[in-house]
Amino acid sequence: MTSQKTFREFLPPLIGYLISLLPVTDNVTARAVDFSRDIQPILSQKCFSCHGPDDEARKAGLRLDLRQAAIESGAISPANVEGSDLILRILSTDPDERMPPADSQRTLTKSQQQLLIRWIKEGAQYNRHWSFLPPQRSVIPEFPPGSPETGWVRTQIDNFILARIKEAGIEPSPAADRYTLVRRLHLDLIGLPPAPEVADAFVRSNDPQAYERLVDRLLHSTHYGEHWARAWLDLARYSDTNGYEKDRPRSMWPYRDWVIRALNDDMPFDQFTIEQLAGDMLPAATSQQRIATGFHRNTMINEEGGIDPLEYRFYAMVDRVATTGTVWLGLTVGCAQCHAHKYDPISHTDYYRLMALLNNADEPDLIVSDANSEAARQEIARQISQLEADLPSHFPPDDSEGTLPQRRHSHFVGALDKWTREQGAAIAPWKVLEPVGWHTNLPLLEVQSDGSIFASGDFTKRDEYTITLQNKDSSKPITALRLEALPDDRLPAGGPGRAYYEGRKGDFFLSEITVRANGNISLFRSASRSYGKIAVGRGDAEAKNVFDGDGSTGWSTAHREGERHVLVLNFAEPLTAEQLEVHMIFERHFVAALGRFRFSVAGADEDLKALDMPQHVEKLLIRNPTTWSDEEQSHVESFFLATTPALAAARKPIDELRKTLPRLTTTMVMQERPDHNVRSTQRHHRGEYLSSKEEVTPGVPTLFPQISGDTQANRLALARWLVSEKNPLAARVTVNRAWRALMGYGLVRSDGDFGTQSEASTHPQLLDWLACEFIDQAWSMKALHRLIVTSSTYRQQSHTTEELLQIDPQNRLFARATRNRVTAEMVRDILLRTSGLLSSKIGGPSVYPPQPASVTALAYGGTQWNPSEGADRYRRSLYTFSKRTAPFAAYVTFDGPSGENCTARRDRSNTPLQALTLLNDPMFLEMARALAREAMKLESATPQQRANFIFRRLLTRRPAPQELARLVSFQEGQLDRIRAEDLDANVIAGEANSSHELASWVMLTRVLMNLDETITKY
Repeated sequence: MTSQKTFREFLPPLIGYLISLLPVTDNVTARAVDFSRDIQPILSQKCFSCHGPDDEARKAGLRLDLRQAAIESGAISPANVEGSDLILRILSTDPDERMPPADSQRTLTKSQQQLLIRWIKEGAQYNRHWSFLPPQRSVIPEFPPGSPETGWVRTQIDNFILARIKEAGIEPSPAADRYTLVRRLHLDLIGLPPAPEVADAFVRSNDPQAYERLVDRLLHSTHYGEHWARAWLDLARYSDTNGYEKDRPRSMWPYRDWVIRALNDDMPFDQFTIEQLAGDMLPAATSQQRIATGFHRNTMINEEGGIDPLEYRFYAMVDRVATTGTVWLGLTVGCAQCHAHKYDPISHTDYYRLMALLNNADEPDLIVSDANSEAARQEIARQISQLEADLPSHFPPDDSEGTLPQRRHSHFVGALDKWTREQGAAIAPWKVLEPVGWHTNLPLLEVQSDGSIFASGDFTKRDEYTITLQNKDSSKPITALRLEALPDDRLPAGGPGRAYYEGRKGDFFLSEITVRANGNISLFRSASRSYGKIAVGRGDAEAKNVFDGDGSTGWSTAHREGERHVLVLNFAEPLTAEQLEVHMIFERHFVAALGRFRFSVAGADEDLKALDMPQHVEKLLIRNPTTWSDEEQSHVESFFLATTPALAAARKPIDELRKTLPRLTTTMVMQERPDHNVRSTQRHHRGEYLSSKEEVTPGVPTLFPQISGDTQANRLALARWLVSEKNPLAARVTVNRAWRALMGYGLVRSDGDFGTQSEASTHPQLLDWLACEFIDQAWSMKALHRLIVTSSTYRQQSHTTEELLQIDPQNRLFARATRNRVTAEMVRDILLRTSGLLSSKIGGPSVYPPQPASVTALAYGGTQWNPSEGADRYRRSLYTFSKRTAPFAAYVTFDGPSGENCTARRDRSNTPLQALTLLNDPMFLEMARALAREAMKLESATPQQRANFIFRRLLTRRPAPQELARLVSFQEGQLDRIRAEDLDANVIAGEANSSHELASWVMLTRVLMNLDETITKY
């Protein structure tokens, strides 16, 4: 084979000859070569995987993404084609020389080769990828005054679209008819079809502003927020369950309702962004702003027994970084988790610097005010108070003389006095020990004003606390140590534990405890606890478990969260010491550390016992009852009445009432850690959790202008940066999503990727103009939507022509409207609305429409799907309970997401299963029956009138005479068939005493529901 040196000697004439063989096409030579538009896409697609930003993947040390590096390597010699190795390689016929290699399947086309040659001839200039440059308000194309074009233009959007259409030598399509427009607007803006009478009023209106007034009315509809929330929840990977194996339920619907409310209120998108990413960090953050931070709590939670909680927290952070990149940058940032991005200038370190901005947050549950639940709780509390006040009247009578009430009262007073003396004598004079030192494997411990310790930070499945306690009265012997597990509103379910899994929230599991005094371990001889339970149906947690040397046993207080619990340990021998060192091990298959606790000691001649009573009652019982105030006396009496065995039977109605108390509504939120407990972030080599390397400082990718140096780099700073002029992508990405939702395709078709691998925008000037307009209109989503739907571009008909199919088969020029099947949820909502079943209720807990029981039965734990009753059965599909491992079957059939990942764009498929679902799913059959019954309610109606009624409810437009005739013929044929074959009309119509005629109309309705036109936006 000819050596490379010899080959290069013949390179200039060879290159010239090969260039002469390349075809010259008009589209290549028509304009100067632009790096961003023409060259970078070629290099990105064909070369960057081996010669791009990724240091580890780079071959031969060659970088083509940087001009200077490419020149220094000899790959490019500006204005010197013959001296550029890049051209040698792409034109070489030698398999060992040719690039890209034949086996890479990235062969350059002749046109691409010619573009590279022309680019080098013109100086091989580089410029930044268009999406990394700030958007500029483009010059709006203009047309001669009085020309036909000016009559077509309604908004500035039309100027841009029409200029491109005319450039292609075609004309825009005519406007759609008014029935099509009124239906299109309703589906696009509120996700529901118009009622026939609404459509008729619009069609008949002579008001020149009728269209604009309709748009404004729809934008102000409360259904607007419901419809547009669904698209945002796709990005937020919203679900009602945790995901992974157990996939238990979670309470996230308050976040979903926040999104609906924010969209209906037209919250500016910059504020919408900031509150979701960092609402908790805003000054005097409101409850609603904290609820908004549920955006990044939508990540999945793994509750399997064998996992490392911190590892899966890392995976949650990986998801948050990738989602932030998709939603506000439109970049595949997640590709840099394991190495530098192969195509975009995002380094491996950039990725973890971005993670560091998001990484300093704890993940608590927030109690949310719910008017309905709160009213129910108050009513039940009132009933309980009445029953408690009546408890003394149920006290068993004593043997004294007098009336029954007097004898009951006498016994009550005597029993209370005796109990008070006994309990007061049994309470030891516990002395709280001051914590003076501590050490943990990871959690942060902080001493509180009452001498207790609060644990925060990160926790594992095995946490260890070592606490040094100061004994100021060291001359007196100590015989017992008391551990108080204390509730705290900052803890899951109020504590006292740090467990955060569903079913165990607020629990803990103390496996072992040891005490060291004067350098020696002090043994225990006995122990007691106020309450102990491992879990329902799994036995008690005995106090002695904490010093039995078996890590699998321990003390837990499951299912009595939010209460104070006590563990008392009696030493084998009395001890005196100035300091005690207490070592605790919390080990379970879940996070099980204590969240707030306190130690105290006492000396006594006998073993001390743990008492199950509130601390304030305990303190009162130590005192002389003659010193109690009336309020304090009432506290003691209430506790006695609530615990005395003499009233066990009388308390049963109270206990039953307490079981009916609605659970407090909670939602998952973010809470920034304090400055003294900042979580560090490391770079993870190859993205491996166990391969953490150097610590990184928080920051945005270096390809962008950085967060201001006088601003603390944190979540709030990131949120503000994302919607600032320093981020060139947020407005572009957002307007592109809106354009896609309304027009069928985005101006950039790769919705989640605006990087160098993306397809160039079909209308770059329009995209930038819209982005600037969006910002200038105060980030108003409603103003953006109004601007698009009031354009002539939006109003075009979707019918195509042979010319359009030949010139623009994929409708990239938007010379016509696009036909799309509606989303999965809209399929159901359309049929709910047209059948008359749709509930208009906004917000609230998720509901369970009918679906086959087998859908969830195969999921972990054999989850039961119990269909909702009443109006909840017919709520909008946005409110359907979303289970990640078993999504609602009908939505999956129509390409609905599972909520496991951020979905920038749903797939669109067309399968036989979709038609079978519409025809046979019991849920849709129920809607068909409801609509048929509505048609039968039309008094003295002819078959033609009933057929027209059903047709218009489903399709909006008026049927053509031949369509109406065919519908009536079909209904009559079904009626004859039902009678002839003696089919059960009750089964078809779904109710007893159904007529054959009703059954035939059900059959017709099912057919119309299954039409392509019913579930397609034209």
